[in-house]
Order: sequence, then structure tokens, then C-alpha cells
Amino acid sequence: MSGSLVIVGLGPGSSDLLTPAAARALQAATDLVGYGPYLDRIPAAAVGQRRHASGNRVEIERARHALKLAAEGNKVAVVSGGDPGVFAMAAAVFEAVEAGDPAWRELDIRIEPGINGDAGGGRRGRRSARRGFLRDLAVG
Repeated sequence: MSGSLVIVGLGPGSSDLLTPAAARALQAATDLVGYGPYLDRIPAAAVGQRRHASGNRVEIERARHALKLAAEGNKVAVVSGGDPGVFAMAAAVFEAVEAGDPAWRELDIRIEPGINGDAGGGRRGRRSARRGFLRDLAVG
């Protein structure tokens, strides 16, 4: 499977505060998936990049859509309003992976916090990031 999915936190406000790693992940994506106002915070899209905006409170549906796009071979960035571990998109993606299509478990999934922090997995491997994040979530 050649697709990938990265969960990107936009940080605490201004695009000037976005981490370089998060900015690179957004630029490298073929598809950006997120809550419409959060996608609007991302300045310029890469050539040919598609944006998939959704409403608020549909995190699981948004995660499933992103996973489907990644399974089709796209480089997907799921956008979160702040740190993705705090603002729930990481949890939504991993919940959708666990409950959804078994092929999704083979995707390369990583978390890029938009601010300094680990977000329950950071750049570790897909499986360890999921286990670490869900462990942290259960403890927290």
C-alpha cells in the first residue's frame, strides 16, 4: 500500500507558530482533510492538492474519509486545530482504524504535533504510536 496518513496539529494560533515538521507534512500531502475553518488557516496549497472540508463534530466520519483516501494511495494530512492528541483527531483516526477496514491497519500513520510535544506517539512507528497514544488516553 503506497498511501500514508499524517495527523497534523496547526498549533496554538498564527501560522507563524506552526512547527517546520508540521508545515512540511502539509506541503507534502496530496489531500488535506479537516474541519473547514481549520483548513482555512492553512495559507497556500501545493499544486494539485485537494481539500476535503467537513463540519464540526464529525471526527470519526472525517477520519474514515481520510483513511479511505490514504488506502487509495494518496498522501493524506488530517488537520487538527491544535495538538492532535489534545484536540482528538489522533484518537478519532486510531478509533476508526481499530473499528474499520483491516487494510487501514497497514497504512503508514504518524502524528506531527503543531506545537512542541509528543502527542502520544510523535514520530515513532505506526503501531507503537497507536499503542502509546491509546495507553496515554486511557491513563489520562
